[in-house]
Parts: sequence; C-alpha cells; structure tokens
Amino acid sequence: MDVIAFVYAFLSAVLMGTIGVFSKLTGLPAEIITFFRLIFGAGFMLLFLTLIRKTHLVKGWPSWPVLINGVLLAGFIIFYVQAMNYTSMANAIMLVYLAPLVASVIAHFFLGERLTFSALALICLALFGFGMMLEFKIEISRESREFVGICYGLLATASYAGFILINRLISQKIHVYTRTFWQLFTGGVVMLPFVMFSIHEVSIHDIPWLLTVGFFPGFLAIFFAVAALSRLPVALFGTIAYFEPVAVVIFGWTIFHESLHPMQISGCGLILFSGIFKTMMVGRQSS
Repeated sequence: MDVIAFVYAFLSAVLMGTIGVFSKLTGLPAEIITFFRLIFGAGFMLLFLTLIRKTHLVKGWPSWPVLINGVLLAGFIIFYVQAMNYTSMANAIMLVYLAPLVASVIAHFFLGERLTFSALALICLALFGFGMMLEFKIEISRESREFVGICYGLLATASYAGFILINRLISQKIHVYTRTFWQLFTGGVVMLPFVMFSIHEVSIHDIPWLLTVGFFPGFLAIFFAVAALSRLPVALFGTIAYFEPVAVVIFGWTIFHESLHPMQISGCGLILFSGIFKTMMVGRQSS
C-alpha cells in the first residue's frame, strides 16, 4: 500500500474541513473565502515552486483535463454554497458526499478500478455514519426553493465526482505540482466574476486570515488531494474523504464548543472504522 498517498488523502480531508472554521472566524461571504482560497493557494504553490527552483513546471500548456478540473473545483464550491442558500445545510452536505460513492461506481465501470462488494459496503457504511452525524435530519419538501437547492446540490455532487475522476485520468507525465497550480489558478479565475460586487467587504484586517485560508484549505489541501488522487484508487480516496466531516465536527466541538450527541459520536466512529478498515484491506492486497 502507498502509505504516503494515504497520508496525503487524510491530510487533505482534514485541511478541507478547516474552511468552515475560517469562514466562521472571518464572517466574510462564501464567494470571497472561496476566491482567496483558490487564488492565494495558487500563489503559495508558485512561491513553493520558486523556493525549490521548479517554476518551469508551470510554464507551457497544462492540458485541457487540468484546466477542466480547475473549473470543476470552482463549480463544486459555487454549487455547494448555492445549494445551502436554497435548502438546508444537511441536505446540501448529504448530496455532496454522495460524490465519492458516485465516483467509485463510475471508476469501476469505466476506469478499470474494480469495486469489490466489501469496498462498496465500506463506502456505504461511511455514508451511513455521515447520516448519523447529521442525526438523519434531512428535510425534503415540495417547495420550489427546496427543488432548486436539490438541483444545485446535485450539480455540486457532479462537479466533485468529476474532480476526483479527472484527476485519475490526467496523464502521469503531467507533474503533480503542475496540476495543483493550474487547478487552483483556474478555479480562482472562474470565481472572479462572483466577487466583483462583494470585494469591498474585505478590510486590511482580513488579509492575514485570507492568507491562512489560501495556505491551509487552499494550497495544502488541494495539493495533498491531487497528489493522493494520482496514486490511490478512487474507492480508497473516496472512503478517506469522509474524514472531512469528522474533522468538521471535531473542530466545531473543540473550537466553537458545539455539543456532540451520542449518535453523532457513533457516526464519527463508523467513518473512522470504514477508513481504517479499507486501508488495511488495500494493504493486505498489495502485500
């Protein structure tokens, strides 16, 4: 088993979960947080490449799949935020976290990544655990706003699943550093029209926070995700991705003193069990 790739996937999930923390601490609009997460993330990636003297990796044409994935990265975030504007947060999150399962099934049929019954069961178990974390409070109504929210949620699911799958399809000849920079930069450019009318809300005091957003859930989280996806099967990455909601719950509990109910704790345990057991299975298969 590729232990380093597993660590990358785990760190990516945890760092992705920090975006909610920074969003609460800053109180800035979601589109502002997203824009600076991506554009500052690209800046940090470029700084990193400058320090290690590998800026040549971002020169030239990065390939269409890489650019498309940058659009999908921005689309995933935009549609997710819009979904929460029209439907409950629980509905939006549940729809988004169908993406790893959808990606695993597609990879089984079209990418030759065999999805065993046990792997599918563990992904479903992680999804069930996520439902327990939300205490199964899923609200579905016939109101038009609710329907629009569900549609946005499904678009976010499709974008996230596409992001996972295309990263698996990108040629190994394209360096992970190249992929990371161009996906972050493209996503930031796509977000630009959405921040034009709210950029005035950013003050000089917000800059340190936005730089932190660009570094942790931006540069590091996306870099680790891209690096992991270049080396791990979709099913394994998809299972580990469920560590993100666990991280979000832990952050809320420790930083914002949000309470945890027994069902939520049990849900966290199910997700952790699924991820660890799936990793052990892959380890035995590769040994």
